[in-house]
Amino acid sequence: MNRIKELEKQLNPVKDMPDFAAGDTITVSYKIVEGNKERIQEFTGVVIQRRGSGATGTFTVRKMSGGIGVERIFPVASPFIDSVVVTKRGRVRRARIFYLRSLTGKASRIQEKKRFGVAEEAAASAK
Repeated sequence: MNRIKELEKQLNPVKDMPDFAAGDTITVSYKIVEGNKERIQEFTGVVIQRRGSGATGTFTVRKMSGGIGVERIFPVASPFIDSVVVTKRGRVRRARIFYLRSLTGKASRIQEKKRFGVAEEAAASAK
């Protein structure tokens, strides 16, 4: 099994991605090829789920566009992903937040994780 994992790492090296989980709001810059032209399109939304691990992993991002929910699944090892930026860390208690699909308006908001200040963070890590 370890041999398979090693070969997988050699064939499909995983890009450097920031740590993000379900509930986080991210912006994915994705390369789109149209004929002989190439452009970068940004897709900003909430991460619904992360699935798989390593080169075979995927993540699903959901956004509202004109009152309609749009979901897109991105492979982690895709050569078309230019960059991933974490905009906001969300506080959710589940790994897969499909319940977000049935919520609308203010009910569909996700609380932001509370972050320590610099002094409090240093004190918390010293304990």
